[in-house]
Amino acid sequence: MSAEAGVYDLKGLNCPLPVLKARKRLSEMVPGSLLWLETTDPLAVIDIPAFCADNGHRLVETQAAGGGHRFLVERGA
Repeated sequence: MSAEAGVYDLKGLNCPLPVLKARKRLSEMVPGSLLWLETTDPLAVIDIPAFCADNGHRLVETQAAGGGHRFLVERGA
């Protein structure tokens, strides 16, 4: 797995903006690409995994981080 994951700062945005912005960013990426989503929205721990499952992306890792969470997402096909 490549360590070349990008970082998308979604801190300060509330539902549904983190998912909407993540969807747009991931749609512009090549399948198999990795992207860290950084959020402060408490609902992101529910919304991001559900978004990945519904859209064929793989949630590789979740971390608690400075007032929010980080999600490593692999772009699906």
